[in-house]
Amino acid sequence: MNYTAPQFDALVHALTIVLTLRSPADATLKQYFRDNRNLGGRDRALIADTIYAVLRRRRTLEAITPAAAPRELALAALVKIAGVGINHIQHLVTQEEFDWLVELKKLNFESLPFETRADLPDWVLSRLRAQYSEKDLLSLTRALQQSAPLDLRVNTMRARRDEVLERFKAEGVAAGPTALSPLGIRMKEKIALNTHPLYLDGTVEVQDEGSQVLGLLLEPKRNDMVVDFCAGAGGKTLEIGALMNSQGRVYAFDVSEKRLANLGPRLKRSGLSNVHPQRITAENDTRVKRLRGKIDRVLVDAPCTGLGTLRRNPDLKWRQTEAGIAELNQKQAVILAAAAQLVKPGGRLVYGTCSLLAEENENIVAAFLAANPDFAIVPCGEVLARLKIAAPGCDEFLRLLPHVHDTDGFFAAVLERRK
Repeated sequence: MNYTAPQFDALVHALTIVLTLRSPADATLKQYFRDNRNLGGRDRALIADTIYAVLRRRRTLEAITPAAAPRELALAALVKIAGVGINHIQHLVTQEEFDWLVELKKLNFESLPFETRADLPDWVLSRLRAQYSEKDLLSLTRALQQSAPLDLRVNTMRARRDEVLERFKAEGVAAGPTALSPLGIRMKEKIALNTHPLYLDGTVEVQDEGSQVLGLLLEPKRNDMVVDFCAGAGGKTLEIGALMNSQGRVYAFDVSEKRLANLGPRLKRSGLSNVHPQRITAENDTRVKRLRGKIDRVLVDAPCTGLGTLRRNPDLKWRQTEAGIAELNQKQAVILAAAAQLVKPGGRLVYGTCSLLAEENENIVAAFLAANPDFAIVPCGEVLARLKIAAPGCDEFLRLLPHVHDTDGFFAAVLERRK
């Protein structure tokens, strides 16, 4: 297709704003489209896809452009990442730009240094190098450069997974079961999900397969008392509530009123009556204190760098900083310690992140266990075996990786309080 001058100008304008990284890319784009309502659906798709391509391959694109200006990055992304023929954008560029693009088309990315091709900041790369072999690191970085699939979780209070798959098949929608989660469906094409009846009536929710597995590790029983300590918008909270067949009690704690407000409509659609969202002011809130030693299952999906979600949130690698790690580590340790106090003897605590870094994962768990000898690790492999989930490499801990499991990157440790 030929790109129009207004389309390309809007792309460069939007990219210029996004690259300031003042706020998350998805929020910035949402505001940009709200402010530019003249852009049609096709225009918005082109702009969003190209901007996310730039964010995923920013380090590479900056290395192969003359000045790494937004216009150059957009042109390079269209030609080298999206595979757009130069003839389709020839009318938009100067002769000098045309000549540069012709040469750029011939460039083999494999000729660039690995650090450039990895498209990660040096501080992230150095940490991953300490954790993975060169071969695995190459596979991981390549996987993180891809866009993430759309995964849905079936609300078992409304339907079975095979029923939903049959419905999609009858509608001509390409979808299949997820490989790990028994609750998941992977969409093989884009659909207008927000207006689909199955979404509107709460039969399906958007939730990455890895996130679903994290929730399953709790293995909640129907009449349990459960706390989702960092509930956010409540994806895992709703999953837990459905696993309990809307019985027992699930507390959704979060310090953000806005995030919990986003849970409201989802909770209403789900039909669950056992979920109780509660805003807390901090880890030692009175609402938390009164539940100490009373809870059967506690989930801590801790705030983290989010580096495991770079396929869908590529701006995170440029917005997070090395200096911010220490602050996050302190927060993770404090939250885990506070959540642990809720667990009754014989109860279970699952600590998870969507980070790839040992500093936020194994190291936090090791420090916690050293300070809390009444807790012990339950090997993840044992839990997964009971759930009939075959996840390679997940023995002591859950370590889901995009290049191995085709999910977001997730870590989890299952801990049990001794009786």
